[in-house]
Amino acid sequence: MRAIDLHTHSTCSDGTYSVKELMDYAYAKGLAAIALTDHDTVKGLREADEYVKENYPDMEFVPGIEFSTVNEGKDVHIVGLYMNYNDQELLDTIDSFMNSRIERNIRMCKKLSEGTGFDITFEALCKENPDTVITRAHFARYLVEHGYCSSKQEVFDRYIGDNCPYYVPRENITPEMAIETIVKNGGVPILAHPVLYHMSDAKLEALVVRLIKAGLAGLEAIYTTYEAYEERQMKELAEKHGLLISGGSDFHGDNKPAIDLGVGYGKLFVPESLLEKIKNYS
Repeated sequence: MRAIDLHTHSTCSDGTYSVKELMDYAYAKGLAAIALTDHDTVKGLREADEYVKENYPDMEFVPGIEFSTVNEGKDVHIVGLYMNYNDQELLDTIDSFMNSRIERNIRMCKKLSEGTGFDITFEALCKENPDTVITRAHFARYLVEHGYCSSKQEVFDRYIGDNCPYYVPRENITPEMAIETIVKNGGVPILAHPVLYHMSDAKLEALVVRLIKAGLAGLEAIYTTYEAYEERQMKELAEKHGLLISGGSDFHGDNKPAIDLGVGYGKLFVPESLLEKIKNYS
């Protein structure tokens, strides 16, 4: 059985592979299917879809997105799979969500500049990353390339990680809003990497139950950073609540150099048998 990867990023958000480079690499890796799930954008989906159909008809392309939302002041991500990227209502909703991201980025630049003296502005970030959804990864690269920090990890650990002094949460975009947008579009909403939210078992289950009421369809139960027991726990949680199991590497290219497409740190395996249930759900 071949592997699939249902969580990847391109240069349309914070990955370093172009859409075509990512599809080429997926085929070279022998993947049966790949989803492109850039942050808060469907910009690369048409290009990827057409490119795969023309060049790699035996590899399935899954059009996706990863919505960045806020739950109790912390980031929670919702992946949408089998998205209809031609839907104007979806595009309008993404535009409205993007306004929240832009406001957050402007505030974070101002906070960094005033609090640290770093010469960073949202305009400068956009100039160095044209036609791209600006994420915290772009902040990290900017601060390293301009000599303010020695590594991207330092940027997150000291300045813009979730609990750091210059982190600014996005406002108003809830997980329910993202799920409802995906469902309305005909896609399949998945709670991305739930282990990474560092919730207690009870609190995570309560969140899952709450999101099921909004239309949540599955959990990302297979993920690069999970230990074996964490993957087992997520699969059990999904089974308990009748949810689909999804999985992916969260590949970002050079922005997460230790994580490889399809295999994560080397041991990740997401079987293609999972895809049929996800596809049938949509």
